[in-house]
Amino acid sequence: MIELSVVVPTYNERPNVGELVRRLDAALRDHRWEVVFVDDDSPDGTADEVRALAQADLRVRCIRRLGRRGLSRAVVEGILSTAAPVVAVIDADLQHDETVLPTMLRRLAGESEQAPADVVVASRYAAGGGLAGWDGERERMSRFATVLANRMVPTGLTDPMSGFFVMRREAFDQAVRQLSGEGYKLLLDLLASAPVPLRLAEVPFTFKPRVAGESKLDSAVLWEFALLLIDKKFGRWIPARFLLFSLVGVSGVFIHFAVLTLLFRGVGVDFTASQAAATIVAMTSNYALNNSLTYRDQRHRGLGWLRGLLTFYAVCGFGVIANVGVAGFLFERQGWALAAAAGALVGTVWNYAATRAVTWKAR
Repeated sequence: MIELSVVVPTYNERPNVGELVRRLDAALRDHRWEVVFVDDDSPDGTADEVRALAQADLRVRCIRRLGRRGLSRAVVEGILSTAAPVVAVIDADLQHDETVLPTMLRRLAGESEQAPADVVVASRYAAGGGLAGWDGERERMSRFATVLANRMVPTGLTDPMSGFFVMRREAFDQAVRQLSGEGYKLLLDLLASAPVPLRLAEVPFTFKPRVAGESKLDSAVLWEFALLLIDKKFGRWIPARFLLFSLVGVSGVFIHFAVLTLLFRGVGVDFTASQAAATIVAMTSNYALNNSLTYRDQRHRGLGWLRGLLTFYAVCGFGVIANVGVAGFLFERQGWALAAAAGALVGTVWNYAATRAVTWKAR
């Protein structure tokens, strides 16, 4: 019977997966374990490398995700694929110290006269932990994100942003249906989604420099962290992406009137032509901002950016029709203010739902 399942999300980590299996084998000799690599269709052949390892070692498994993206969702999928009573989450880049896993498992079980825990977190900021090879700016950014996370989701942990932790399967099962799945920080999502407070513990470790491959820490990671915080704060009432989409839409209103005023009042262009130009500029601005912010993890580049823009124009054209139609229907019955608000709401909901399904559909 498998005692522990180690779930490893991967994207372009081919040089590291073999070494990680070797290190897990050395660290977990006294445990019955398996490792589940969940690969987001890496173009470097990570899944092929994992399957080759699995041919020689039955403890190695591979899940290859097609048309799906996201570290947190990959980890969730990996955990759902295993029957192990205890699950560990670790990165494939060899920056997490696998040698602390036995200590984490003992702490989970409550050995050495310590109370059992539901989740044990490997902490960079607990006494005895550290960050190797990080410059001052990166460390300050990480610590700021940690403070912000604890303000939004109080946990009492020194490192609620850690991507290296061990947990009991039942703790995951209690929270899984409430998980946001946004961003890269499943631990924070898990703690915020648990229906009852979880028993938490920390074990210090030193975050090591990357051995091979490229770092995934960029502005996209920070943005998705912000998206997770927004979702956990407001998601019970309104989806985080819908909120961002609506805010972008508000910015488009201001851009529309600015362009219209400039052309019609400032330059003296015909009103109809000015209105058409302002509409196109505002729609283009909305597309660009949504592509960069709301759907940053699915953003279009190159020719795909232009194709996405054309679909955005088409979809939002129907949104304008819905807006005008609903507003016109309610105008005679409820007055202009309510009619205008209802039309804008229907148009926004249509644009959000349709562009999510067409322009930024999962790839």
